[in-house]
Amino acid sequence: MATPLPATITDTNFNFPGQKSLYKGKVREVYNINNDLLVMIASDRLSAFDVVMPKGIPYKGQILNQIATQMMAATQDLVPNWLIATPDPNVAIGHLCEPFKVEMVIRGYLSGHAAREYKTGKRMLCGVAMPEGMKENDAFPNPIITPATKAEMGDHDEDISKEAILAKGIVSSADYELLEQYTKALFQRGTELAAKRGLILVDTKYEFGKTKDGKIVLIDEIHTPDSSRYFYSEGYQVRQDKGETQKQLSKEFVRQWLIANDFQGLEGQQVPEMTDEYIASVSDRYMELYENITGKPFEKATTSDILSRIETNVLAWLEKSS
Repeated sequence: MATPLPATITDTNFNFPGQKSLYKGKVREVYNINNDLLVMIASDRLSAFDVVMPKGIPYKGQILNQIATQMMAATQDLVPNWLIATPDPNVAIGHLCEPFKVEMVIRGYLSGHAAREYKTGKRMLCGVAMPEGMKENDAFPNPIITPATKAEMGDHDEDISKEAILAKGIVSSADYELLEQYTKALFQRGTELAAKRGLILVDTKYEFGKTKDGKIVLIDEIHTPDSSRYFYSEGYQVRQDKGETQKQLSKEFVRQWLIANDFQGLEGQQVPEMTDEYIASVSDRYMELYENITGKPFEKATTSDILSRIETNVLAWLEKSS
């Protein structure tokens, strides 16, 4: 008989003291406390092709939250961020920010969405030229920034050029210059951190917001397998030369499984059934990602009553800091 899967968090509906609102994203749920703090809970929901899968992945939220926390700490000397505390393995608490309505996607390699576009014959992505003669997973001469509009739940993020962002007034020119500067600096640091772990940071996305006093800060997650793609650096060039697929660390393996099962989030397509065995394998991959990205063993948090654990830890922190 198969071992039952550990419990997962797929939805929360807490009512914290001073709570003003609750926003539910594809993976995270964000509680506004007194228009001053945000309590962000990383659920175990899995999103691919902008569609939330019907079942949660054990420990996924903990893994994403803990990677993001460590990466925020490793980059705060370069770029200020929103984070104040992590009172629970699945929870981050930070300053209330007004998010920019764009995601800053930066790509060092022709992979994923960029490669799919390139294969169709496109040589411009978000107003940025891609050189002729590239193979999938080749490095760009220099990293390129290919922003996306931030979609509401259920909608698709859309490519957008810098020129369109400025023309539509989505972000001011001065703010956008700083977002670009921060994005390049973070990607450079992420590349260096990955190299120490025998990894290549292929592409990633950053999200930024403005605090109440007008300061631009990094928000949400950073350098996680959900927001980033990593390759193993050992054997990268050999695989490229032979035209082989790269060995990678990201949730691209989930996307590939979905594509193989005729699902890309298009109208009329059904999400394929995820068996317990498949879900357990995805959970194992996320733990592998954690250990490879951070260089630390993954310690599973207790899952016997996750919601009570989170509520207790958040309430204790809010009481202590009030």
